[in-house]
Amino acid sequence: MLIGLMLAAAGQVASTSAQRERETELLFIGHQYRDAIARFQQQTHRYPATLAELLASEIGGPQPAHFLRRLYPDPMTRAANWILIPGPGETIMGVASASTAEPLKKAGFDDDTGFEDAKTYSDWVFLATSPRRRLQPPQGVHGIATAR
Repeated sequence: MLIGLMLAAAGQVASTSAQRERETELLFIGHQYRDAIARFQQQTHRYPATLAELLASEIGGPQPAHFLRRLYPDPMTRAANWILIPGPGETIMGVASASTAEPLKKAGFDDDTGFEDAKTYSDWVFLATSPRRRLQPPQGVHGIATAR
């Protein structure tokens, strides 16, 4: 019985460690999307209509501009099922995880406003805003990582 308890405890530690790694990956990937959308908006003066537009876009010349190396899956759900934060018109201003799991990380966020109060990973919103005017996020959005 003691060995069973020790194995269960080790499994819990491994699970928590894996979740923390996925959280770190979510923050990195969320910032990649946020920054790519912000750069796209700065160069085109509009937000992208799809995430695929961030991969290659012909802007002001024959050389395509690459704002993102590849489309990343949501590390929390392990799928390409991001919640897309709508922008003006039919555009995308940001992304959020589709996961409804509760985050382990509750403090120590650098550029991410409101993430401390997040109840789920979907509350971690990675929002790119125009440097000339700050757009308000949609209602119900809690934590926001904005591009500067």
